[in-house]
Amino acid sequence: MYLSRVYVPWPKSKNAYTLHQALWELFPDRPDDVRDFLFRVEQERTGVGASILMQSQYAPESNIETVEVRAKRDYSLNLVQGQRLRFLLKANPVKTIKDEKGRKNTRGEIKKCRVPLIKEAEQQQWLLKRLNNIAVLEEMQVSPCVPLYFRKGQQAGKVVPVCFEGILRVIEPLEVKNLVTRGIGPAKALGCGMLSLA
Repeated sequence: MYLSRVYVPWPKSKNAYTLHQALWELFPDRPDDVRDFLFRVEQERTGVGASILMQSQYAPESNIETVEVRAKRDYSLNLVQGQRLRFLLKANPVKTIKDEKGRKNTRGEIKKCRVPLIKEAEQQQWLLKRLNNIAVLEEMQVSPCVPLYFRKGQQAGKVVPVCFEGILRVIEPLEVKNLVTRGIGPAKALGCGMLSLA
């Protein structure tokens, strides 16, 4: 696994969807339907660009004109049962509900919609459920993040992420490692889901 510091200039970072497309350019030989990288926007400046922390299974390409890899290193995650670690996670905690207007999908079923969890207690429960039986949260703080707006073709959307941080204790090392590799929750293409451990 690799950890990289990446800079994406403003024209490619002003929309969350185009930012994701720019990061794809760092992996030119990967199929479009296999995304094996996660990222988090660490800093974004209007008119300037975005600083990204990215985790990937393969080393990103360094010779891309539109995206700059400023640093990268090989990263191995060796976990043991009972280990206590600090964690940071920017995530998109949601719940799925049936469409209030009763609109139906192509199969004639009522559509399901994802809606953000707004109350902190619900957000905490969301994360506890994802870590159930693989890690214990000893400390946790939840703080709101700036909403992410994106446009993909004619479709516009909004994601309401939050930042979780604190201390966890590992119960199942392999499962925690899998969670770090896969990420947590939806909106990974928009910079959510990367679990950082220290």
